[in-house]
Amino acid sequence: MELLVIRHGVAEEREDFAATGKDDSLRPLTKEGRWKMERNARALRHALPSLNVIATSPYTRAAQTAKIVAAAYDDVGVERLDALTPEGRPQAFLAWLRGRESDDRVAAVGHEPHLGSLHHLSAAMPHPKGVIDAEYDRTPNGVNAQVTLPVGLSGDLVWQGKSTPLHAGKQQIQLK
Repeated sequence: MELLVIRHGVAEEREDFAATGKDDSLRPLTKEGRWKMERNARALRHALPSLNVIATSPYTRAAQTAKIVAAAYDDVGVERLDALTPEGRPQAFLAWLRGRESDDRVAAVGHEPHLGSLHHLSAAMPHPKGVIDAEYDRTPNGVNAQVTLPVGLSGDLVWQGKSTPLHAGKQQIQLK
């Protein structure tokens, strides 16, 4: 199984939305957040041509993000899971994943703190020139990344707004 983890797009400011008296679960994406997610979803589709399903938190901002990603993937199915809410139980999401087919490509749209609590992530992404491998390990000093690009491929790793050039082969990067 391949798992793609997506944090919801840029949402309205928590404090501003709280002033409306509405529940935070209803807080939507901003116009800019929708635009950026549409652009990112198109790029994602280029890097990962297919998905079998998108699992999403039912919160508005995550559901909007999932809908944008689904549209980029010819309206692939979206399943709402309470396990992906900020209060959700990650174990329930893992149980849901165990029910999927072993060759599925699954995208999961969620929130902090769950996504920020990931300590290790490993991914392989198909590309016309070969497979792009990436591993991330959280340490007390930041995140260690190991990225391997196929021959003839270069690119950039963007982490918290900072861009690091990548070249063909294996590279170790300390992210802070």
